[in-house]
Amino acid sequence: MNLLHGRCAGLDVHAKNVVACVRIEEDAKLTEEVRTFDTTTKGLLALSAWLELEGCTHVAMEATGVYWKPVWHILESRFELVLANAAHIKNVPGRKTDVKDAKWIADLLAHGLIRGSFVPPTPIQDLRALMRTRKQLVREAARNTQRIQKALEDANIKLTGVIRDILGKSGRAVLDALAAGETDPEKLVDRTGSRLKATREELVEALRGNVREHHRFLIKLHLDQIDVLGRAIDDLDARVASHIDPFRKDIETLTTMPGISETAARVIVSEIGHDMSRFPTAGHLISWAGLCPRSDESAGKRRSTRIRKGAQWLKTVLVQCAWAAIRAKDTYLRSQFHRIKGRRGPMKAIIAVAASMLTSAFHMLTTGADYKDLGAAHLDKRDHAKIARRLVRRLEDLGLKVTVAPAA
Repeated sequence: MNLLHGRCAGLDVHAKNVVACVRIEEDAKLTEEVRTFDTTTKGLLALSAWLELEGCTHVAMEATGVYWKPVWHILESRFELVLANAAHIKNVPGRKTDVKDAKWIADLLAHGLIRGSFVPPTPIQDLRALMRTRKQLVREAARNTQRIQKALEDANIKLTGVIRDILGKSGRAVLDALAAGETDPEKLVDRTGSRLKATREELVEALRGNVREHHRFLIKLHLDQIDVLGRAIDDLDARVASHIDPFRKDIETLTTMPGISETAARVIVSEIGHDMSRFPTAGHLISWAGLCPRSDESAGKRRSTRIRKGAQWLKTVLVQCAWAAIRAKDTYLRSQFHRIKGRRGPMKAIIAVAASMLTSAFHMLTTGADYKDLGAAHLDKRDHAKIARRLVRRLEDLGLKVTVAPAA
């Protein structure tokens, strides 16, 4: 194999220590030295000084949880770093030790056999951490809402059947009254607004139940948790707003696409960054995001068409945006969804729409141009002859003789 890096190092990173192997190959002579350093700041600075002393130019490490990040931050300004996916650099079975892992990583790096993972710059990493934390808080608030629904069902209060959003203005007023000890259905209905679709009689019957002190305590507990989480989300939004100034133009550009809100645009930028030169093509970005079928073929047969594992934080947001985008009438994304849905089903169709949206985002961030919809008839115009042949064959299968002539 061709030698690409004569002086390099492989790091096996753990929570408490880093096992480093310096690999030097000069004049067909190979030397390797292994040392262990603590992951404290003092230990990592000592690691950096040793690597500089040995003249290393490239350093590779595994992406192990969050433990690689402090090492990366200290070394990134001094060396060419490569972050490897642990699944891509597995050692030979039966030879698993920290020292051998470090040597193996160094060998792979020296011969250019490690494909580096995408590591965004520090401002994007900070924005990513904020948006992921926000997502976790939103999920926790949703869980507390579900726990309130569970307590209501246990008390035979059918609030979810007559009020769509139990944390809306009317729903929250009823919940606060229940937590305060009010059980009279008539008085509870008086707290609701006039915009509910359910009649007063339906509301009274839905709110007639057996609410005990146990239920009131649980409702009050979860409402307090939701309020605390809401304030935390507001604080996060304010913090994010102070971090997005360098990316504000990119976020505004992404929001011109149907289905993408400002929050979703922030998530997309935090996950893929704003510099698309890191991805050679839009296809590489889609593959990294896990929105394309995996390559699983044996003996000339394709065994699976399941989508790849990829960036879960990005994938979930794009799928949510895709469901919102297909509601917009007379759009390319809506026509694409219905075109694929008839042949492959709704789930594969929505993944295809999400992939198309990410492709558009790639080009929008590359050029800085706003989204331009191709129109609902784009696919029909592009495949006009193919559609005509398919329809003619279908009519002939039904026993009809078809003569096709262009319209006047």
